[in-house]
This record gives sequence, structure tokens and C-alpha cells, in this order.
Amino acid sequence: MKLIGLARDLAAVNSQLSADSYRTGRAARALARALARALARALARALACALLGFAAACGPSLPPTDMRAWTDDFEFRIAPDIVPPRALEQIHYSITVRDKKTHEPIANGQGRIFATNADGHSIYDGFTYGPEVGVYHATLLFATAGDWAMNVQFRRDSTKALQRPDGDWRQTVDVGSEPGSSKP
Repeated sequence: MKLIGLARDLAAVNSQLSADSYRTGRAARALARALARALARALARALACALLGFAAACGPSLPPTDMRAWTDDFEFRIAPDIVPPRALEQIHYSITVRDKKTHEPIANGQGRIFATNADGHSIYDGFTYGPEVGVYHATLLFATAGDWAMNVQFRRDSTKALQRPDGDWRQTVDVGSEPGSSKP
């Protein structure tokens, strides 16, 4: 708003200077026009920055790379550190577990993540808790590229039964680097 008021003041100065003498008025009008152009450019830049900031804040963010799943008592958010995972590389998974009704994080539970490929080869790893509240960690090493059926099992403590979300999700594993090489 201050910029708009300044622009009006410059316009008033310019019209007042046109009534002054030819020599003094000409220089002053040139100065006022230069200031008005600079102000217009600054206003245009500020508006462009504001629009870009607004578009970045309200626009779509990066596509979600985590998997979500639910059981009767829990909600899971499963996020690999490499998307898509590659064969013959250790893939670290962060699994956030919350109570389905209260949405409170579940601490010190027990669980595992597991996967099976079309050839029947299975891999799994148990959850390790922390250090983030309600977040468990596991690592899988996919032996081959291709589609793997994946799922998790979890329980609040050893006195409860393991719960598993209905239906496995499909994870496509890309071809990884050859053992001993540094390129994928």
C-alpha cells in the first residue's frame, strides 16, 4: 500500500513540475519519470515474487513416496529412503505407527516388514524403535529386481496378537548396481 501512495505522490509532483519553468521543470520531470519507472519495476518485481511464493506454498508439493496402511487398531506410514528401491542395495524403511482412534504415536511396540517376490523368495526385518516418537526402522535387501508383494505386522506389546493390514501392496524394485561397482 505504501508503494501505491508513493506512486500517487510522484504523479502529483510530476504534474506540479510541468507548471514550473521550462529548464528546471524539464530536468525535474525527467527525474520524476525515472523515479516512477523504477518504482513501477520494483512494484512489478514485488508482485511477481509474492505470486511465485503464493504458488509455491499453495501448489502441489513433491509426490508422496510413503505407503499408508490401516488395521483395526493402527495406522501405518511406511517410507523407504530410496524410491524406487533397487535390488542388491540395503533399503531403509521408516514406519510411523499411530493409534487409529486417538492418532497418538505408539511407543515400544513390536513389528516387522516383509516382502515376497514371484519366485517365492521372502525377506523380512524386525522393527527397531526410535529415536523419533512412534517411528520404527527396518532394513530390507531385495535380491532381485521385479515386483514384490509387501506388508507389515505390528502389535502394541507381546500380550497382543500381531495385526496385519488387509492386502499386500506391490513394490517394483529396479535393477541395482552390480556387486562391487559404484554405478546403478
